[in-house]
Amino acid sequence: MTVPELIRIVSRSSPMALAQVERVRTELAARHPGVRTEVVPVTTTGDRWMGDLSQVEGKGAFTKEVDAALLAGEADLAVHCVKDVPADRPLPAGTVFAAFLARDDIRDAVVHPGGLGLDALPAGTRIGTSSVRRTAQLAASHPHLECVPIRGNANRRMEKLQAGEADALLLAVSGLERIGRRDVISQVLPVETMCPPIGAGVLALQCREGDAAVIDAVGPLGDPAAHRETTAERMLLHVLQGHCNSPIAGYARSERNGDLSLRAKVFTPDGKTVLNAHEWAGPLDPATLGTSVAVALLRQGARELIDGIAH
Repeated sequence: MTVPELIRIVSRSSPMALAQVERVRTELAARHPGVRTEVVPVTTTGDRWMGDLSQVEGKGAFTKEVDAALLAGEADLAVHCVKDVPADRPLPAGTVFAAFLARDDIRDAVVHPGGLGLDALPAGTRIGTSSVRRTAQLAASHPHLECVPIRGNANRRMEKLQAGEADALLLAVSGLERIGRRDVISQVLPVETMCPPIGAGVLALQCREGDAAVIDAVGPLGDPAAHRETTAERMLLHVLQGHCNSPIAGYARSERNGDLSLRAKVFTPDGKTVLNAHEWAGPLDPATLGTSVAVALLRQGARELIDGIAH
């Protein structure tokens, strides 16, 4: 196996993205001590745009410029949060996922200056989040709380919280851990309270399809359980044709004995309608499991729910 001397990693320039790249560099260095890495920073449409993401191609707003740098040969490897990579369309032609890293915490956290959890927050408390998934679930479980739109990376959101733009935040536990801010968490929400987004806590390594040397170098960083879980989850999203305004949540879980299950939900934005499906793979491969759970949701009316939401 020929390992390249230098691997150029393209990344968004936010503290979170750079922390994710650092993890990849550390794991690469441990496996291939001779390989040098350098970071190629890009600013994406999603980073520049502070309005509603659906107005700028939704989640693709965070990946388009990264994909372009890869395809133009300006970089050799991209590090993505799987939850930010659209699943309703294929990866850009000529690129491939070479590895999914071992999964981090998939749960959401409450960040409240007074250290209160969701159940202790008084009526009318403003919860900062721009996620339709979080908003819908909060409307169902805590209708007395008010969601206010807030965007930007985790550090930026915490600054806005300090400035009084919201009274509390909902943020991903894994994101706060990556930037070393687990200390701000008031409460970690169980998945039963706040079902995570598809691909939560998984970092994907994307390369050019024909770049065998880079694929060989980074492939072994992949985690088999994360690969199976992510494959099932992304197939579910693909079959449902969910977009960035679709309140779809779900997670696959790989048991120690290899058994794989997938739980998924589709909501109306007001949280009043919740469709549920949960299946075990048995002999099914992960992609078939994802398809099967999606079909179960479609039988319950998921298509009409998803198509009824503007995007």
